[in-house]
Amino acid sequence: MCSSLSFAPFRTGTFDASSLSKDHIKITDNDYGKIWDLSRCNNCTHVFANPCPSQEFIHNLYGEVEDPVYQEEAEGRSKNFNRILKSLDKIHPERGNLFDVGAATGILLDISRKQGWHVEGIEPSAWAIGVARDRYNLEIREGIFEEATLPKKHYTVVMMVDFIEHIPHPLDAISIAQKILLPRGTLCLVTPDINSLAARIFGQKWWHYRPGHLGYFSKKSLDFLLRRAGFRIVKARKYSWTFSLHYLLSRKPSLSFLLKNRVFASFWKKIPIKLALQDSFEIYATKEKSHESLS
Repeated sequence: MCSSLSFAPFRTGTFDASSLSKDHIKITDNDYGKIWDLSRCNNCTHVFANPCPSQEFIHNLYGEVEDPVYQEEAEGRSKNFNRILKSLDKIHPERGNLFDVGAATGILLDISRKQGWHVEGIEPSAWAIGVARDRYNLEIREGIFEEATLPKKHYTVVMMVDFIEHIPHPLDAISIAQKILLPRGTLCLVTPDINSLAARIFGQKWWHYRPGHLGYFSKKSLDFLLRRAGFRIVKARKYSWTFSLHYLLSRKPSLSFLLKNRVFASFWKKIPIKLALQDSFEIYATKEKSHESLS
């Protein structure tokens, strides 16, 4: 990420990369602890898959992903996104153009549109794009953000919620976001914190160690990434998740018996659980003035 050639082994891979399928990288997979061979940069501390799969390989897999369980949890995910939008209200009360990278089924875009934003997004999964169209009447671009033709200095906000950990070259994506944002525009991103207490306690079993994650960030490496792309962090906090009890129970195979009874299963879906796990960053960054003329 920082172009340094000085790095060291971090963790040894725990799955056969040749067997990777679309089901291993969907949003609701529960292959916790399954990782690529990981290295850590001795300069910026970024942790990354090494060797890393190609962008084309990853894109083709995500293009095939189907994940109905993700959409079933739309209500809980809406609560997560609403907290982000409240923060954006304070930065951009006038609203404007919002672009969501990795838009999935359009839950975030639908909420944003209802709150007065002009919304666009991009997503590789044909299935997810179909759901967005049928469920929310949203037309999301199909493709790779890094290869899309987008207008420069056009968007007020670019959203990257749980995105940069999934791609081989995060600097490329962040740099494109810098170019398409307005001079006072904001990049909002959420990504796991590899130095969090949860990551240290759970070690190899940390829930963010998953086949779909190719990179992991610390405070230092994330700050390095954003500054190199021409951003300045204006607000940072730890991300909180809200899910239904039903969804959380479904993540643990040993507890799946609790979902077999339809009455109880329906009841679990009505119980929201907020997880303040303190193991993901929620970052708001704005363009550095010195980079605006380069955008």
